[in-house]
Amino acid sequence: MRAATEMIHRGEGVNRDADPLTLPIYETTTFVFENAEQVKAYNAGRSQRFLYSRYGNPTTAAVEQTIARLEGAETAMLFSSGMAATATTLLALLKSGDEVVCSSAIYGGTLHLIADLFPRYGIKARFATVDELARPEALLGSSTRAVWFESPINPTLRCVDIAPIAAACRARQIVSIIDNTFASPFNQRPIPLGVDLVMHSVTKYLNGHSDVTAGAIAGSAALVEQIDKARRLLGTILDPHAAYAIGRGLKTLAVRMERHNSNAMAVARWLENDPRVLQVYDPGLPSHPDHALAARQMRGFGGMVCVDVGGGQDRAERFFDRLQVIKRAASLGGVESLCSLPVLTSQWGHSDAQLADAGVTRSMVRLSIGLEDPQDLIEDLDQALKS
Repeated sequence: MRAATEMIHRGEGVNRDADPLTLPIYETTTFVFENAEQVKAYNAGRSQRFLYSRYGNPTTAAVEQTIARLEGAETAMLFSSGMAATATTLLALLKSGDEVVCSSAIYGGTLHLIADLFPRYGIKARFATVDELARPEALLGSSTRAVWFESPINPTLRCVDIAPIAAACRARQIVSIIDNTFASPFNQRPIPLGVDLVMHSVTKYLNGHSDVTAGAIAGSAALVEQIDKARRLLGTILDPHAAYAIGRGLKTLAVRMERHNSNAMAVARWLENDPRVLQVYDPGLPSHPDHALAARQMRGFGGMVCVDVGGGQDRAERFFDRLQVIKRAASLGGVESLCSLPVLTSQWGHSDAQLADAGVTRSMVRLSIGLEDPQDLIEDLDQALKS
């Protein structure tokens, strides 16, 4: 019995010539070494072996390499959520007395992290409007160590000119970080535009199936190495089973994004021509204030459409409640079309001043357009607007 147990532990009887088509799941907490010399080589950075899955795992590492290639980065890291990626990155790069400049039009979780939690640890925050981000040199102070921004922005889909922000930061040795979740690397690659680090809520388009929560950071090996040290201490690495699901989702990223792009464009054009709608926000529309910029730095415009139905929050809630094909849910980027009200989700708890700074109204509706037949989606929106 003992001999059989040892065979299982050592993997004896397994065909070592097997070459799997799909990525294996290394669902193990720890990895075996043959001797002390191998452990010393690992500790000295002279080995590609793995020690413990909180530090790294072969399944996770393989998916990280795929994300790095998609973004044109030297390397990438996976985290247990987008917020884990955000918090771990900023904690790795900032210390007490440092300042982070952040777009005031930003995902609500990021805003509250930077505005409410970080000041407890002496990290200062300064928030900038979209117009101020267009003049980045004026934003950077002597204590600024990082600039965090989105493009397109959640939920208004405003876009900012990435290259000048990256250049201004590089000139002052300030780390520039962009949340590229709404675009995906299929539609936008910020690293060739000069950005230091790219963050994704992998939960969204990279995974694409609404069944995994994860985050990622991609960038230079030197910066990611700093973040890796923090990830080891904070324990924010992604589980290998979830990493496997993301690797599977990435195989269809291109075909999914093409359909997201075309479906969202069809829906946005239909909504813009409907007199029952106050305003439609989609960077693919010529009427969008940042259309020319988006067309220059994006390959496609993504699957997000923001609509102001007018009539205040009451009308937005009536519209929301009448939807039938489009599901009422938070998040985005899955194959299903989803609808959320920003004031009840991403901007929940924002003051009126914070909403104004973010360009968000109480009658806004955020649509994540999925892969369904676009005519089915349009008919659903049509009947919901009858409210």
